[in-house]
Formats: sequence, structure tokens, C-alpha cells
Amino acid sequence: MVQTIAKRSNDRNAARSAEIQRFPLGCVVSTPGAIEALERAELAVGALIERHQAGDWGEVPDEDRAENELSINQGFRLLSTYTLPRTGETVWIITEADRSATTLLLPSEY
Repeated sequence: MVQTIAKRSNDRNAARSAEIQRFPLGCVVSTPGAIEALERAELAVGALIERHQAGDWGEVPDEDRAENELSINQGFRLLSTYTLPRTGETVWIITEADRSATTLLLPSEY
């Protein structure tokens, strides 16, 4: 089961974050496991989404960083990996190539 977290809107928060948006997110969804991991880490979903959209790919290897940079321009899928504070759990964020959706999930849920 995947839960919808947010849809981009034209509100003040979207306008403010537009300054650092490197690509559209589409519909933002999350698996239950990722939501629970974020709750355990006491971390808001928005914090990771903003990092992802700004091009802070987290703990991905250098070759994946380079691939993400190419993917922004070429329209390929984007992947970020973040280690959560407090728990050390890992969350992935994947934005689809067509930019229709961005999903937060645990690696074990892939």
C-alpha cells in the first residue's frame, strides 16, 4: 500500500520552495514503512523531499550522483538515499522519469 503525502499546489510554501526546485516531483507518495521510519526518527517528510528536489542526493555513491545530474537534464529517474537521524534507518526517494510521482520507501520495500 502506498499513501499519498502531498500534491504540489500553488500555495505560499510551494512558491517559497520553488526557488530551490531543480525538477518537478509529481504526486508525492510514501510506503507505510517509510512513514513509520520517519516518525521513529521524528523527522518531517518535507525535510527529505526538499533536500531531494534541491539536488542533495544524500548518501549515494559518486557515480549515482553523476547519473542523477544527467537525469535531471535527460529526464531519467532520480534516486536519493538518506540515513535518518536518531534511528540510522535508510529511506530512499525515487522520482519517476516522467516526473509524475515521487515515492519515499525503505530499501526493503523496493
